[in-house]
Amino acid sequence: MIAAPTEQRTTGTAATPNGVASGVTNGVVTPDGTPPGAPPDTIVSGGEVAGRRAPAPTTRRANGGAAAADLAIEAVQLERRFGDFVAVDKVDLAVRRGEIYGFLGPNGAGKSTTTRMLCTLTAPTGGRAIVAGHDVASDPDAVRLRIGVALQSAALDDKQTGAELLRQQGRYYGLTRAEIDRRLEDMRTLVDLGDALDQRIKSYSGGMKRRIDLAAALIHNPEVLFLDEPTTGLDPVSRAKVWEEVRRLNTDLGMTIFLTTQYLEEADSLADRVGVIDHGRIVAEGTPEALKRSIGSDVVIVRVDDVEAARRAVAALPGVDAVEVHGDELTASTSDGPGTVSPVAVALAEADVRVHALTLREPTLDDVFLTLTGNRLQEEDL
Repeated sequence: MIAAPTEQRTTGTAATPNGVASGVTNGVVTPDGTPPGAPPDTIVSGGEVAGRRAPAPTTRRANGGAAAADLAIEAVQLERRFGDFVAVDKVDLAVRRGEIYGFLGPNGAGKSTTTRMLCTLTAPTGGRAIVAGHDVASDPDAVRLRIGVALQSAALDDKQTGAELLRQQGRYYGLTRAEIDRRLEDMRTLVDLGDALDQRIKSYSGGMKRRIDLAAALIHNPEVLFLDEPTTGLDPVSRAKVWEEVRRLNTDLGMTIFLTTQYLEEADSLADRVGVIDHGRIVAEGTPEALKRSIGSDVVIVRVDDVEAARRAVAALPGVDAVEVHGDELTASTSDGPGTVSPVAVALAEADVRVHALTLREPTLDDVFLTLTGNRLQEEDL
């Protein structure tokens, strides 16, 4: 959760009047100087239909070809410099309303800086970004009213109950007591906390803390939800529950979700589209399936005793596009996986290389990432 500036805050730091945050604590982004209860002017007559917010009317065209009215997030030539260092270099993004957008990048690629600019936590030094119909630089307060942010490291007050935290967040947004009560009951089922909302946060497991943080980001029913590493450090069961909740938010409420994750299978499973940033620039964007097809390679994986001898033998085979060594494992990329397995086995036998395992798999997002950046995406990269 990202905290908001309000006179009621007693912990942490908050966004400054110019829209650049000076700190992070428990909470979602809320406005500075704008009444939290002000009605969003991007909701056209009719309000919400089937849980989906109606887009603001406009005729501008976005960089992705979609009308701006169809976009929840639009960035055009977005840039952030720190002195002479260019962290984000003229990035273009077009995230459609109601989609889950996965954002991947190695450490130092500009992923976090881009996300912070979209959340109004860092001011751009060039270009522009429109989030939920409002400019992050010229109208950050309006953006904060319409977004929710759940960060990887939530600053939660263990002495509070979950319900107390959510009531506090609701007050920051100017919700009435009746509205807070209604949203509180919604959160019990939406993030699967139930009676645990009435318990102190210090008794929560890691997965429960992640879910209460998510609930705080959702208390005001935002149009766009930013999720930063939502399942990092969680056990498989807790991770699966978070995945289910993310899908439900998107499917049932039509919520736009901007997801950064260190788990490529998470992006593959959840994201409608994925963007890959490297050295401050977007190097690829598309559906997970399209990105995997774009590298056009199956992968043959062999576990052997002598990887160098295996590498020489396999690299010499026709149809093998690339060979990598990782410990005692060798991976060979090929456009014809089924037709390459047998020649690989024969070549290794002829080279007198002992094979412990040989498998064939289709490309993954990790293979895409390797092809685009020259590196595999490891946990420490995000």
